Amino acid sequence: MLSSSEAPPVLSTAQLEEIAALFKMLAEPMRLRILQAVCKGPRSVNEIVHLTDSTQANVSKHLALLYTGGILQRERDGQKVFYSVKAPLALKMCELVRANWLD
Repeated sequence: MLSSSEAPPVLSTAQLEEIAALFKMLAEPMRLRILQAVCKGPRSVNEIVHLTDSTQANVSKHLALLYTGGILQRERDGQKVFYSVKAPLALKMCELVRANWLD
């Protein structure tokens, strides 16, 4: 963490765009609900549908975005696909927001 006297690092335009894309990915409540559903371990699509109280089509759409964005990873076991967190920083970011803005 930076002290109040330290200047933040200067980021390139490309870096700022990547950071903005990550925030945009996490700015959708359904994607955060999915993250919460898989934070303790791998879950099948059906489990995620049940835990998020959503439709399979909606969950699948958001899972694809989170997977493509590098937030989640997936593993196939026969007919089932299991998703888990690939980027734990996304969970940490959510916790930091909760602890610093919501409490």
